[in-house]
Amino acid sequence: MMDAFTPASERRQAVGGNNPWFDPLLAGVAATLLALGLVMVASASISLSDRQFGQPFYYTVRQLIFIVLGLLAAWVVTRTRLVYWEKGGVVLLFAGIALLVAVLIPGLGREVNGSSRWLPFGLFNLQASEPVKLFVIVYMAGYLVRHSEAVRNTFQGFLKPLALLSFIAVLLLLEPDFGATAVIFATALGMLFLGGVRLWQFAAVLGVVGAVAATLAWTSPYRMQRLTTFLDPWADPFDSGFQLTQALIAIGRGEWFGVGLGGSIQKLFYLPEAHTDFLFAVLAEELGLVGVVLVVALFMMLVWRAFVIGYRAEMSGNRFGAYLAYGLGMWLAMQAFINIGVNMGALPTKGLTLPLMSYGGSSIIVMCMAVALLLRVDYETRFPRGRSAAQSSKGMMDEIPSPYPLPKGEGTRKGLFRWRG
Repeated sequence: MMDAFTPASERRQAVGGNNPWFDPLLAGVAATLLALGLVMVASASISLSDRQFGQPFYYTVRQLIFIVLGLLAAWVVTRTRLVYWEKGGVVLLFAGIALLVAVLIPGLGREVNGSSRWLPFGLFNLQASEPVKLFVIVYMAGYLVRHSEAVRNTFQGFLKPLALLSFIAVLLLLEPDFGATAVIFATALGMLFLGGVRLWQFAAVLGVVGAVAATLAWTSPYRMQRLTTFLDPWADPFDSGFQLTQALIAIGRGEWFGVGLGGSIQKLFYLPEAHTDFLFAVLAEELGLVGVVLVVALFMMLVWRAFVIGYRAEMSGNRFGAYLAYGLGMWLAMQAFINIGVNMGALPTKGLTLPLMSYGGSSIIVMCMAVALLLRVDYETRFPRGRSAAQSSKGMMDEIPSPYPLPKGEGTRKGLFRWRG
């Protein structure tokens, strides 16, 4: 006799057993980063808030509001089946392109420090590149499922998404936002590589992208200055190297255990953007090497869980969920790596936030949605019947086939990690 099935009944059964209905480690790590980020934003911005607004916790309160909005958005995402994300990937991509075009229109986009990257939305300014990063990953995951054979076997299947990415890159560079361009391109290329692109094609595109990036840097005095300054910031510590030298001083003062929470000197109007791009430097100064190691370990665990979730989704036949989880993991890893590298003087300065920690409404909300998508992929992998329960008019069945079957002959990991020389 067939048993009635609903997602709620399966969750109740799981809670009573040893299989939770979500990944508690992923959720715990993300919550820890959000909480630690809120504390560090409060510490890094208290003097700036007091001077600008007469309210020491102005930025802290706003960050808390952003986190609440991010959690609400995350809740909506966890309640949305992946099939809707897959079907809406193209629409989301063009919505992202529309946002990038809008910020370049005089009167719509808001310019800050010579860059036009924001759209005013009352409570906060939407940085268009943040949702675009998420939309590109969703689109790429769907594209790799729909055109898996073309991606693996034809050069045209590889070039089509690159053409769209190139158009997006042009819009980002017009803002200019070189950091977001690098993150989006690197993540998309990584997903294409996992999709089975031939190795020589991948190497050729990497060479072209590298040549274009070098040309853009060489022909732009602004970008060239950023690229050369990080090599020797002490050559001009009061002008082009000021931001980086102050960050290095902050990290050096932290030593092993830091100067104590709230005890940073560099945040007192020495280190620009202390609560946004250079939050990690303030954290290193106040919490020392112990705090640095803790934050790096948390990000490593977050990325590891993303790839574990992706692998499990792949094994269950949920290819869209697998590509999505891998893409989100690469994005989180890339952005955290670049932000920390910039703070430590290992990479040229980029306008990239530290995921889930730096101040900013766009970044916090979108990153919460990214984590929620990972939780949704994990949920649909743990309970594959839940993916298809809505497809049954009666909700009564013993076994429902997965809506994400692997291509014929690809029943294992090679479906995503196969490449040809």
